[in-house]
Amino acid sequence: MAHSHSHQHTSQDTNAKRLLWAFAITALFMVAEVIGGVLSGSLALLADAGHMLTDAAALLVALVAVNFARRPPNARHTFGWLRLTTLAAFVNAIALVVITILIVWEAIQRFYHPQPVAGWAMLIIAFAGLLANIASFWILHRGSEEKNLNVRAAALHVLGDLLGSVGAIIAALVILWTGWTPVDPLLSILVSCLVLRSAWNLLKESVNELLEGAPGAIDIEALKRKLSRSIPEVRNVHHVHIWLVGEKPLLTLHVQVVPPHDHDALLGRIHHFLEQEYQIEHATVQMEYQPCNGPNCDLNEHDHQSHAHHHH
Repeated sequence: MAHSHSHQHTSQDTNAKRLLWAFAITALFMVAEVIGGVLSGSLALLADAGHMLTDAAALLVALVAVNFARRPPNARHTFGWLRLTTLAAFVNAIALVVITILIVWEAIQRFYHPQPVAGWAMLIIAFAGLLANIASFWILHRGSEEKNLNVRAAALHVLGDLLGSVGAIIAALVILWTGWTPVDPLLSILVSCLVLRSAWNLLKESVNELLEGAPGAIDIEALKRKLSRSIPEVRNVHHVHIWLVGEKPLLTLHVQVVPPHDHDALLGRIHHFLEQEYQIEHATVQMEYQPCNGPNCDLNEHDHQSHAHHHH
């Protein structure tokens, strides 16, 4: 037990170290891109800097979250602080949306009033930004063996950012070769769409977790069917609740069973089934010998008709 615990800590530490490095690189280049965007008059660079800002925020949030996740559960926070990471992902997603709206708005203004753009300055800074992104992504990607929502979100951000830098480089080249400046706001809108996509996914996942939604991969009806099929003593499964805390699925359910010879062995088999089939390590199972007949028995049942027949 002690061994597995210490292992978890080392993985947390390497996560934290990687995140810190990626954060330092990203924050540094974000500042460079803002200055570059203002000096060269390039909106694509500013869009990429906006992207990098959200990256830096994502990384910072992930860092804080990793540190909070280390805190052990206590009497008030029985899950530890794992939810904080979800909340952080949620706030970050909203910030992304706001930045996207601002950039697109500015881009539309620029189509009407084209502005001069210094191609060379833009090209050099965009290229440096690309290198910075590659470095951050490489650092983070080595850390994504552990399925950690925040490290994964951060790595995804940086990947989107990479495309943003490529967009800025393309815009700079077009401006240098043809002098057609509207390509700059055009590509800034493309970059913004990338930002929006990652924001939307992040928002969906984090909102689902905050609303105690079931993990997308688990079909509750199928779980009930499979459980009664695999374990013959199980007659009926009801009151199924499943939710996520910091990526860990939790489950509570009631089962009506044929009175077993060995209560604990049957319970053990149910737990084993949940862990094998659904990787649910934390389940609370209430075993009942009588059919369920309270007012909420139909809570998770779709077939009310057949139920009504049983009661008559």
